[in-house]
Amino acid sequence: MALRTPGLALAAALLALGGCDSVGTPFPSLSGPASDRAAGYADTQPPELGSTYFEPSGVTPGEPTGTFVGQKVTGFRQELGELQGSIRGQNEQLQTIRNKTIQDSQAYHENVAGMNARLQVGTTPGNPVLMNRWEQAQGQLNVINDDIILMNQLAAQITTSSAMANYLLDSVRAAYSLSGAVDEDHRQLRVLEDETQQTVVLIERLLNELSQDIARQQQYVSNEKQNLNTLALAIKNGQLYGTSFANRPILGNANAQMAAMGLPGGGGFAGGQPLVMVRFDRGSVDYETALYEAVNNALGRYPNAGFQVVAVGPAVNAVGQRSQNTAQARLYAERVVRSLQNMGIDPNRITLSATTSPTAQHPEVHVLLR
Repeated sequence: MALRTPGLALAAALLALGGCDSVGTPFPSLSGPASDRAAGYADTQPPELGSTYFEPSGVTPGEPTGTFVGQKVTGFRQELGELQGSIRGQNEQLQTIRNKTIQDSQAYHENVAGMNARLQVGTTPGNPVLMNRWEQAQGQLNVINDDIILMNQLAAQITTSSAMANYLLDSVRAAYSLSGAVDEDHRQLRVLEDETQQTVVLIERLLNELSQDIARQQQYVSNEKQNLNTLALAIKNGQLYGTSFANRPILGNANAQMAAMGLPGGGGFAGGQPLVMVRFDRGSVDYETALYEAVNNALGRYPNAGFQVVAVGPAVNAVGQRSQNTAQARLYAERVVRSLQNMGIDPNRITLSATTSPTAQHPEVHVLLR
């Protein structure tokens, strides 16, 4: 989302807005006092960012056993330590980006608040001081957009770490079947498996929180672009207008609209069939292309539709004991939620739930319309 504009960006915006007059469309009268409009603008504050500090728990040392499996365990332990070191570095980057984003957003809003305060008490049309401050605000919004780029770059790095962690977890579990192991090897493998699983969960939570930050910031910048356009018109006329109409919520009943088109509200397609069903029978599953196509087709028919993401865990495991995979299925479901958000779906249009199924052999994620 490029926000770069030339030095005459405000003039161009005003010319575009002024075109409404040239075709005989008068500006509507303003309703309510300026103080009410100023209060409405004050509500458009930067979104809150996540505050979690993601610190790996560390790797438990182990004594060499002298077996081939023991050598594999030593190698796995070293890989996990290196991976956790990468996560610590990525966590530090996240905290730095968050602090920078907060400072940049505060500077932008202080500038915009100053312009609105000046407009509220009244000023001359096309005030050059406000025009210069508008240009400054446009540049400040560009800086906030650059912060989003940094977040996306960090998310790509963490995604790589997530793939490595899942691969390591698969490798550790596969080592149980190697021959030539002693009891101590399997004990150390169990400890290592548990710590690797904890690292996988930590990375998933890190990605989930960062993805939410990115989605909120992208929506925020998009809204503020509209608000700056409205502010340009306000400066042109020397009057306070408030926030952009483009940022107001859409009115309408999505369930009624879907029912009128033949789809039961909240029930998915006929028969309750999911749009997409993803079976996570290995650490890395390529599902986003199919998910994108299904969501694209669904939104083409039901533009106001929401999405229900359901984590489905096996009710029992292979030996008949109650499965512990519901939590793992939920982690996968959170991954699908992030994918939907990265595709541009508003987080408010997504719900997440979890259940178990006696027919599921592996963790699954179902995506339904609602």
